Amino acid sequence: MLHLQSESQVRWLRQVDEHLPEILIDHAHCEHKAAATAMSLFGAYVDCRELTREMTVIIQEELEHFHMVLDLLERREIPFRKLRPGDYGRRLNQLVRPHEPYRAVDRLLIAGLIEARSCERFKLLRDHVQDAELKEFYGSLFESEARHHTTYVRLARLFQDAEEVRLRLDELSAQEAEIIAIGNPLPRMHS
Repeated sequence: MLHLQSESQVRWLRQVDEHLPEILIDHAHCEHKAAATAMSLFGAYVDCRELTREMTVIIQEELEHFHMVLDLLERREIPFRKLRPGDYGRRLNQLVRPHEPYRAVDRLLIAGLIEARSCERFKLLRDHVQDAELKEFYGSLFESEARHHTTYVRLARLFQDAEEVRLRLDELSAQEAEIIAIGNPLPRMHS
């Protein structure tokens, strides 16, 4: 369902155990970036009514999630602050082809893969952490991330036929798996 070609490694759960406050701060940044991505797609493809309608829903949900993470940080007395970003999103976005309609397809599929990886990570967090509040919190976010993933993949089919989208999703998913395997020393939601 999520089109991921790899599972997160134990290395990431060690980062969670050793740097949970930083992972939570990064999660807030990820929600902001997800809303910004949806807004960028909205602006780039404003003439596509179905896409703009779906992006407004995603923008609202991502901003709601952003505020939920900020509230979680506040309850835990973890100050929200800037973090040096990891390179996961940047490396994925370097794979976007420059010309339309391929650019639209790639941007949508990469957004979908990021949502899929977030979904997988939220499930891991829910199952791994001992903290009851975090278990419930990450369990509650799981479904919306999965829904966002399927929405992005479906919208890519507005720009290319289903078979071409499937083939490109397989290619991008394989490259996403390579990026995740390399990892990042920074403790981030997608490191």
